[in-house]
Amino acid sequence: MEILYFYDIKAKNKKEFNRTKRRFYYRLNQMLPKDAWRTKSTILVQMKKENIMDSFFRAFRGHIIVYKANINSIEQLE
Repeated sequence: MEILYFYDIKAKNKKEFNRTKRRFYYRLNQMLPKDAWRTKSTILVQMKKENIMDSFFRAFRGHIIVYKANINSIEQLE
């Protein structure tokens, strides 16, 4: 089973948005598991990495909105 995180950066102004975005992606690139799948606003990780990702997103509480979904299976549409 895997966990899918959807996130969006929220800020009051452009300066705060850029500062949050820079800090967020710098820290994310340092700690993101190598087997994680990522797009611009989603991250898919193994269930065993859930605590790590939850604590990462908690560090940005108030600046980022995060939704989490448990995924049983994934299919690629062609």
